Amino acid sequence: MAKPSKGNTRRDFLRTCSVSIGAGLSDLEQQMDKLRTLAGNGLVLPPIGRSALVGHRNLFNGDTGVFFYNPERWQPEDFAWRLATNPVTGERNPSPTLEGGPFSPKAIHRFVGTLADNGVDTFIINANGSRAWYPSKTIPHILQGYQRGDRDFFRGHALGVLKDNPKGIDAYIDHLMAFMNLYQDLLDAGVDWLAETAQACRKRRLSPWVSIRMNDVHGSSNFEGSFFNTPLLKRADMRLKRSHYGSHRASNRAGLNYEQPEVRSLMFEQIREVVEAYDFEGLELDWWRQPLCCEPTASSQTVAMMSDWLRQVRALTQRRAAQNGRPYPLGLRIPGRLGMLKTIGLDVVSLCREGTLDFICPSGFVCTTWDMAHDQLRAQLGEQVAIYGVIDAGANMLPTRNPTTTFAQPMRYMPTSRPLMYANAAGKLGLGAHGIEWYNFYNPDQARLPGIQSEYGALQGIADLVKLRGQPKQYSLGIGGRMYNLTPFDLPAQLPVCLGFNDQHAFRLPMCAEPTDGDLEVCVQLVLRASDEVTILSVSFNECWPVLQSEREDKLLFAAGPLTHLSKEHSGYWFRFPITLVREGWNEIVVENGGQASLTVVSLEVAVWSKKVSAGNRSE
Repeated sequence: MAKPSKGNTRRDFLRTCSVSIGAGLSDLEQQMDKLRTLAGNGLVLPPIGRSALVGHRNLFNGDTGVFFYNPERWQPEDFAWRLATNPVTGERNPSPTLEGGPFSPKAIHRFVGTLADNGVDTFIINANGSRAWYPSKTIPHILQGYQRGDRDFFRGHALGVLKDNPKGIDAYIDHLMAFMNLYQDLLDAGVDWLAETAQACRKRRLSPWVSIRMNDVHGSSNFEGSFFNTPLLKRADMRLKRSHYGSHRASNRAGLNYEQPEVRSLMFEQIREVVEAYDFEGLELDWWRQPLCCEPTASSQTVAMMSDWLRQVRALTQRRAAQNGRPYPLGLRIPGRLGMLKTIGLDVVSLCREGTLDFICPSGFVCTTWDMAHDQLRAQLGEQVAIYGVIDAGANMLPTRNPTTTFAQPMRYMPTSRPLMYANAAGKLGLGAHGIEWYNFYNPDQARLPGIQSEYGALQGIADLVKLRGQPKQYSLGIGGRMYNLTPFDLPAQLPVCLGFNDQHAFRLPMCAEPTDGDLEVCVQLVLRASDEVTILSVSFNECWPVLQSEREDKLLFAAGPLTHLSKEHSGYWFRFPITLVREGWNEIVVENGGQASLTVVSLEVAVWSKKVSAGNRSE
C-alpha cells in the first residue's frame, strides 16, 4: 500500500478524517437498512456453533507490536540493543536503544513459524489501537503524517507520559522513535504487515484471525497531543464522562462513547476494512482494551442499540463467510463479569444465546485469572457458544526475587514457567473451557530483563487435558489491590485475607484430576507476611482433616525464569496432601489460624509434583 503523504499538514489530515467519518456514517446507515432487509428475508447465515470451532483450540493473540517488540530475536542478523548517545542532549541514554535494520517481513514469518512449530492452530493478530497500526485506507494510520526522524511527531505523547519527569522526554522519544521506525521500514518498502501476517499463517497452515480493540486509551495521558489517538478521541464531546470513580485515573476511563453515532460509524468502518480487504477467517472484538462502551448505567434502549450494532457486525462476517465458503467466527474478548458489561451497554448473554456470537474469551486485565467460573458462564450463555480459557502474562501480583542477584519482579510472568501454564490451562479446561487463548505471551521476551524469556515449547498440547494430567503444575489465585486490578471489571480477588484468632477462610480453586497410581502429591504453600507470628496454622484440602505440620520454606514451588524465592517481606509454609484428594473442577482449601496473633494470607500456591524430587531441584 502507498505510504502516507509527507506533504499533508495536521490540519489537512484532521479535515480529511472528519469528512470521511461523516461519509461513513451515511454509508453505515444504508448498510444497516440492507442488512435488516436480508435478515427479514431470512438470508442471514445461521450461527456456526461450537462444533465448527473444533479445529481452533490453541489460540495465540498478538497485539500490534508482537513482531516488532523483539526484532533482535526474530531478525538477529540485523538488530541489537546498544547504549546510545542522545542526539539532542549529548548524554548517554539511561536504557539501551534498538539499533539496526531495516525491519523485514522475514521477522513476521519467523514468528509465525515458531507458533506453528509449537502447536498453535489459530493466530489472532490485533490490527489497531485507537488508530489503525497497519496502512489503512479507511481510518487514520498510526504514522500518518510522520517523516522519519521527526521527533516532534512523538513529543506530544512523550509530554503526557513523562509530565512528571521532563528530563527523560528526549531519551523516551529516542526509544519510541526507534520502535516506530520499524513500521516505517515496512511502509517505505511497500509492505502491509497485516496482510503479510495472514500470508505467513497460510504458509504454515495456521488459521488467521484478526482482533480489533474497541476502546484503546494508550494515548489518554494527552488526548489532544498524542499521536496514538484518532481525531474522534481528541474531541471531548466524543468521550465518556461518567465511567470513572474513586481512585480511577479519569483519563483512562474516558474512552470513546458508543452512544455517539460517529463513534459507531468509525469502528464499523475499521471492522469492515479488516474483514473485507484482508485474508482473515475469524474476528475477535477486544473489549478488554478497554472495557468502555456507553455511559453507565446504560438504559435498555442503549443496550438494544449496541446489540443491534453488533448484529450488523455479525451480518458483515456472515457475508464474508458466504464469499469464502467457510465459517467466519465472531467473538468477544471480555471481562468475565457479564452483568457489569451490560451496565455499559453490552448484553453478552442475549447475543450468545441468539447466535450472534460464536465464542467469548473471558479474561483478566493483565494478570491471569485462576478462578474464572467457566462452568457458570456455560450455564448463562448456553451450549452453542465456545468459551475459551485465557492465559495472560502475569501469574498474580506476588513479588519474587533471585537471592543470588539483585533481580526482583513485582509479578511472575506466566510464559516463563511451564508448571504455571499447565496448571492454569488444566483448571480452565477442567471447568469445560473449549480451548485456550494466549494473551501477552511474548511480554517476557525482553532483552533488558536478564533470564526472562517465554517458553514457546510449552504451547504444545496445552489445550489437551489428557496430556496435561500427570504433568508438574503450580496453581495460584489472584491478588487484589495492586496496579493491574482493573475494577469493577476484574473478578474480585480472593487474596489477601486477614485471619484473626480462630478465623478460618475457604478458598476455591479449579484443578484437574490427576493419576493416582504414581508418585504425585499436592503441596499447598501459604505465603504470609514475614512479620506475622505463626503459632498454630492448619490447612484442610477438600474437607480432609486439617494438617498442622508444615515446612517453613521461602523458595517458590517452581522457579519462574530466574525468579526462585519469595520477597524478603514474605514467608512461605508448605503443607503436603495425597494426590487422591484432588477433584476435577472446583477444589476447596480451608486455612485456619489457631494462634492469638492475626495472620495475613498474601498468596496461596498449590503444586502438583513428584514426591521423589527434592524442593531444591524444583526449577522446571
